[in-house]
Amino acid sequence: MDTKRLRYFKTIADEGQITRAARKLQMAQPPLSQQLKLLEEELNVQLFDRGKRSLQLTAAGAALYEKAKIILGTIEDTVHEIKAMDSGEMGTLSIGVNKSCFYYLLEPMGHIRANTPNVKIQLREGDTYTLMQAMAERDIEVAFVRFPLNIEDFTVQYDAITLPAERYVLAVSTTHARSIEGVEVQMQHLSGIPLLLLHRTSGRGQYERVIGAFHRAGVQPNIACECPDAAMLLSLALAGIGAAIVPESTLQAFPTEGLQVFPIANMNVKAEAAIVWQRERYLSGPTRRMLERMRGIYRG
Repeated sequence: MDTKRLRYFKTIADEGQITRAARKLQMAQPPLSQQLKLLEEELNVQLFDRGKRSLQLTAAGAALYEKAKIILGTIEDTVHEIKAMDSGEMGTLSIGVNKSCFYYLLEPMGHIRANTPNVKIQLREGDTYTLMQAMAERDIEVAFVRFPLNIEDFTVQYDAITLPAERYVLAVSTTHARSIEGVEVQMQHLSGIPLLLLHRTSGRGQYERVIGAFHRAGVQPNIACECPDAAMLLSLALAGIGAAIVPESTLQAFPTEGLQVFPIANMNVKAEAAIVWQRERYLSGPTRRMLERMRGIYRG
């Protein structure tokens, strides 16, 4: 059954006359009468009792009319929903995020909830290597990750919005912070402190950059723990297990009560991050809208 013909039938039933229905549909009366005749022939039933002044639905016509309202209403709702999803007003935003750069996700998430409450957000946490794999496998559309990306390890190409570079800081429990003098710490003074460092599950990343900075400074670091989860490192630091070296913005995304933070004065590397998505892949409306906002903020 042609949905256009079904819409013609419903309009005729609503108006009670073919003349008024044709006027509402902005078409001539003879073609509309022909469409009604073809529908009745297709169904092999009479849909209207044709009086002199108006048309009355037959029992079969009344049954079809109720179904037509449901069918056409569903189609209209579907069209509206698809358009809303493409515009970013509703749908699902599938994001991967590295905990060490979770801070940069807070603003867009707040904006999404305030302005597009019908958008559902799916978050997946992981280190850069894990999230790049998830994106290649299309489990997520976009990811907030730390450099280096090691793009050469993957078979697909990516585009990115670069986020601000930031310094690494030392986070230590307030109890153990008494052993550190001053408002900042020199790398040479860290050789005797158990350090907690971020380390990817696979590939080179922040760990290698931080270790390289120690070596260039002529310092042998005392590594107590390696972990890809920044929140776990901060919890270990709070428990007095050691001192965590993390990007400064990480401390803006997680509770820091009980921790004291020190800039590392002579560390010659910075933490870098980016919002990454797969090049030439179709992106959902919510994702496109978020990326547009992030470009405006960071002018990437």
